[in-house]
Amino acid sequence: METKLQSVIEMINFVLEDPSIPKNIKKVLSDAKIRLNGKEDIIVKVSAAIYLIEPVSEDVNMPSHARTQIWAIISALESIKY
Repeated sequence: METKLQSVIEMINFVLEDPSIPKNIKKVLSDAKIRLNGKEDIIVKVSAAIYLIEPVSEDVNMPSHARTQIWAIISALESIKY
């Protein structure tokens, strides 16, 4: 589980480094990353991160390549949760 979680954090870092990503989306991803690095149970951390990230996947200001990356992050988080 921890290796999968580290993989998701790396995916988030990759998106955060993209200069074409709007600041509001970077803020949400940073918040989700902080939650994933927290001390809670892994299921709680993953659920909180999904809850934060899902709404921004609908953001109209997001470039299409970033939307695909966000969906991949959500999918990877859901695979950890279940």
